[in-house]
Amino acid sequence: MPAVLETGLEFIETDNQNDLPCVKGFNIINGMLTVANDEKTFQSINPANTDDCLGEFPLSTKEDINNAILAARNAFTKWSNTPAPTRGQIIGNMGRLLMDYKDVLVRLQAREIGKTIKECGGEIQEAIDTCLFFQSEGRRLYGQTVNSELPNKELFTYRRPLGVCGIINSCNFPSAVPFWKMIPAIMCGNTCVWKSPQDAPLLSFALARIMHQAGLPNGVINLVHGKGSGAGQYLIDAVDEGKINKISFTGSTEVGKNIGEVCGRNLVSCSLELGGKNPLVVMPSADMENAVQGAYWAGFGTAGQRCTSLGNLILHEDIYDEFMEKFMQKVKSTLIGDSSKYEGMLYGPMLSEKYANDFLEAIKICEIDGAKKIYGNGRIDSKNKPDGFHGDPDKGIFMWPHVYENVTENMNCFHEELFGPAVTVVKAKDFDHALHLANASPYGLSSAIYTNDRMEAYLFKSGIRSGMTSINNSTSGAEAHLPFGGVKNSGNGTRESGIWVIEAYSYWHAVNDELSGKLQLAQMDVDEIEMSEMEVDWAQLS
Repeated sequence: MPAVLETGLEFIETDNQNDLPCVKGFNIINGMLTVANDEKTFQSINPANTDDCLGEFPLSTKEDINNAILAARNAFTKWSNTPAPTRGQIIGNMGRLLMDYKDVLVRLQAREIGKTIKECGGEIQEAIDTCLFFQSEGRRLYGQTVNSELPNKELFTYRRPLGVCGIINSCNFPSAVPFWKMIPAIMCGNTCVWKSPQDAPLLSFALARIMHQAGLPNGVINLVHGKGSGAGQYLIDAVDEGKINKISFTGSTEVGKNIGEVCGRNLVSCSLELGGKNPLVVMPSADMENAVQGAYWAGFGTAGQRCTSLGNLILHEDIYDEFMEKFMQKVKSTLIGDSSKYEGMLYGPMLSEKYANDFLEAIKICEIDGAKKIYGNGRIDSKNKPDGFHGDPDKGIFMWPHVYENVTENMNCFHEELFGPAVTVVKAKDFDHALHLANASPYGLSSAIYTNDRMEAYLFKSGIRSGMTSINNSTSGAEAHLPFGGVKNSGNGTRESGIWVIEAYSYWHAVNDELSGKLQLAQMDVDEIEMSEMEVDWAQLS
């Protein structure tokens, strides 16, 4: 095990049947490894093999959260006064360390949350890309010099940090998303209290250790573990107590709205990246094979556990039958299993028992609405498994891929996010109807259209109400230098990633520097410029 994971970890005795160790993990508060104030713990379990315990972690109390906030507040003054290029250099060091430890982090993430090795590799790379992008932004944290309307006076604008940021991210992207949040936050001079996802505490612990190994001063990022109803809620309560200056949250719309209410009544900034019911439209001019591949990946990659996963597959009636025949061939051949043991798996387990139970409840909506299930049979077990399943299904938390057709706009399943391997299929009469259907859900995160008609592509990207749109590509996928986020019930308008995220972690400070030695008042002491009274003889000019 690499030193960055070994340092500060203790191994504990368990009934673990695996060769890999179960470790004792800690909070990291002001650079110190700490247990919960009342010493209570919870376990991190491999969802591909529930006999495999990765570690035992602190179930943080309110006192633990307050200690982490105090550490962040104490570190703020020195960190915010550290030159931005120096902060950027530390962030660059993080990126290089992530490169060094990429292979072990990929395996750790795959083991802890069940995503495929390939997907985990892409996600760790996203964290690396984020670090390398923001390293240079430390030299471009620009303000402006503005001309004054008065003589002997200079005007400036500066970006200033907000203060202490509470960071809460979900477990489906446990490395990319916290880096999307914390890297720009600390680059702007903020300090953070990071509440790790309950289902990915060991990976979070490893990432936090890497951050400190990169040269991050103690107290700048403080890691606390626990449940959303415990540690997460204590962090939100701290907004009401005047201890937190910013909340950044990725998760469900319901929880996001509650966080927004708390932040709103306290005039505290919040970034909310929430759910989606992402539409993918296929038109007759589309490359059919490409569209099938894109829809298949969007619907079932990561077992459908992305906020950008395909929700409503909207097919033009002229190509409906042809598309569905090809699409269902791929669905029925889906390879499912633990990718650390078997090659070529499209997806692995659900993230945890909770996500599995929530998904099974959600797909009941489709059946209640009268949608026609053409494939899928709930949870996979030894007596109920598709041909493409690999491994022992009774050891893990695996789901069939599900497809529902005959879905219409008046059904609840058209509007509700299912968050799992399920796609609802909708038939469109023409382009205008398809665009209407794409806009009809209460969400607006991601969207896609497959068409080779350039006017249709133009009208779709102009008419869709979503934060992100792909043309001839999947609904899922993001790059580190593009803004990520949605509209409507998918977020509050803030963005992750790229230069745009700097707006979410800083405020503009306007400064006027009076050099004249006297009081000069804008708008009142400005000399008026009189226009010339000379008249022009327009006739001579014609």
